[in-house]
Amino acid sequence: MDITLLAIILVVTLFGFLLLGLWVGFALLAVGLVAMELATPAPAGTVLATRVWGAMNVWDLTALPMFIWMGEILFRSRLSSDLFTGLSPFTRRLPGGLLHVNILGCALFAAVSGSSAATTATVGKMSLPELKSRGYDMRMAIGTLAGAGTFGFLIPPSIILIVYGAATEQSIARLFLAGVMPGLMLATMFAGYVMLWSYFNRDSMPAPEPRPTMRQRAKALTLLLPTVLLIVAVIGSIYAGLASPTEAAVVGVVGALGISGLTGGLDWRSFVASLRGSAMTSCMIAFILAGASFLTVAMGFTGIPRMLAAWIGEQGYSQFALLTALLLFFIVLGFFLDGISIVVLTTSVILPMVLAAGIDPIWFGIFLVLVVEMSQITPPVGFNLFVLQSITGRGIFEIARYALPFFLILVIATAILSLFPEIALWLPGTMMSR
Repeated sequence: MDITLLAIILVVTLFGFLLLGLWVGFALLAVGLVAMELATPAPAGTVLATRVWGAMNVWDLTALPMFIWMGEILFRSRLSSDLFTGLSPFTRRLPGGLLHVNILGCALFAAVSGSSAATTATVGKMSLPELKSRGYDMRMAIGTLAGAGTFGFLIPPSIILIVYGAATEQSIARLFLAGVMPGLMLATMFAGYVMLWSYFNRDSMPAPEPRPTMRQRAKALTLLLPTVLLIVAVIGSIYAGLASPTEAAVVGVVGALGISGLTGGLDWRSFVASLRGSAMTSCMIAFILAGASFLTVAMGFTGIPRMLAAWIGEQGYSQFALLTALLLFFIVLGFFLDGISIVVLTTSVILPMVLAAGIDPIWFGIFLVLVVEMSQITPPVGFNLFVLQSITGRGIFEIARYALPFFLILVIATAILSLFPEIALWLPGTMMSR
């Protein structure tokens, strides 16, 4: 069969299954079976069984359910209320006031969660009622939360970086290190935008709150201390070489259970709910990884990735032209697929082109995560939009409109990262070379 016709058939088949409501993991498995039947006489069942087992039998993936469970535990603890109380004395006098709690709170929770949706839900349930009661513009409050909630994908320990590392056989520790500086850059850009917005929209800002006393600041620090210690224990143990990402994930779970126990925020019912939630999320990701792994092998039999890589090479695209094309491609995909699905679905096809263009795979992982973050706040399937819809009761497209400035900031951040790749590569190059 002509390879171009085969590619068209597989794309139509994939989106047909997705439009019918078939789970992403099973849709990928089904497309892989179609590709095997049309392109090769190899036994599809044997290849399926072998590849799925190989995809799941990866030690690095053990960190995935542990980090997810850690986030689920903290989601059900008193950490969210402590975050708001602890951050508010340090932000109320800044231009933009308590809107910065959304940004800083999401950055801190992302560093102990790894999930974008969990970050948005946890900080949103805590901050939005408080901001509304104090007279803040809810459009800006929702927009900052939608944008900053995407930090869960970038700031380590990131679930999606673990997925990318497992799919591409890259060092998860290096990926975690590479995500630190871009994450801080993005948080700074969001905070800068909030300051500018508050300067030009003073009528939409409440009256300045009184300056906090030293006693209030000291009390706030004690509320933030458990979160900071957990971040140091999890991320610091990886960077110091004391633990692998998997071992650090276990440290994180133990620390999360300890924090929840000491603060009284976790009872037996919420403990069981955290186990159930982490099991469901882990199984969903496992099915997607299994389907994508089998589809990768099937695509290898078809020769489509080799054809695309050769075609890109013949065009003579520069790195920037290739990255611009990929940026637009991923933005369009983000309208229809969630972030993890985008990563596992496209990696096998895109990575050969990226490597052929001389792009560092660690850097590309951060670039990909930045672009995938955009899918979290683009309708109709942006997960952060769904989370905020459930919290606020507002429509998906209305929330997406509030989040638009932060979507554009993500685009600018991606351009900056492309122009200055050392933002992502300096830290892993420095720390891992010791």
